[in-house]
Amino acid sequence: MASNRHLGRVIVLQSLYEFELRTLSNDPEVDLDTIVAKNIEPYEKALGDTEFVYKLAHGVAENFETLDTALQPMAPEWPISSIAAIDRNVLRMGLYELSECRDAIPPKVAINEAVELAKAFGSDNSSKFINGVLGTAYKELHIEEESEGKHESGKTTVDGTDGQENAESTGSAANGEN
Repeated sequence: MASNRHLGRVIVLQSLYEFELRTLSNDPEVDLDTIVAKNIEPYEKALGDTEFVYKLAHGVAENFETLDTALQPMAPEWPISSIAAIDRNVLRMGLYELSECRDAIPPKVAINEAVELAKAFGSDNSSKFINGVLGTAYKELHIEEESEGKHESGKTTVDGTDGQENAESTGSAANGEN
């Protein structure tokens, strides 16, 4: 069965939103795995790859502080705590995928998916804000890697390739699998 990673990201966003709000309200019974499992249940057959959902949810949730610290200078006029919870979690997911999943998820796919989540669940201007912040994140990650000398070719990208997307990742993105 083919994976539906877009649906997976929707489930992760819903789960992180609930997890964050319940954590902030000091809910003693908050458990990320329980929340994710509850949100996966209605879509399990359509989803296919539940491992992706759990890994992304845990990766983002375990790094809330690190991601927030990294995001703050990219949106200096917006303290992280004042950004709407949906937008904040979309930004966290996008930055996590850009920085930690670049071997499996091309940067353009990570940014595009975050923008699509913002369009679907955020306010009218959320998608532009998300795109701007993650575009800055991509540029900063790209510059950082380039200055570390990790790329030897003329074209460098965050995912470590020489700018050549392979047919498999392009096909997956076109089919909504990334």
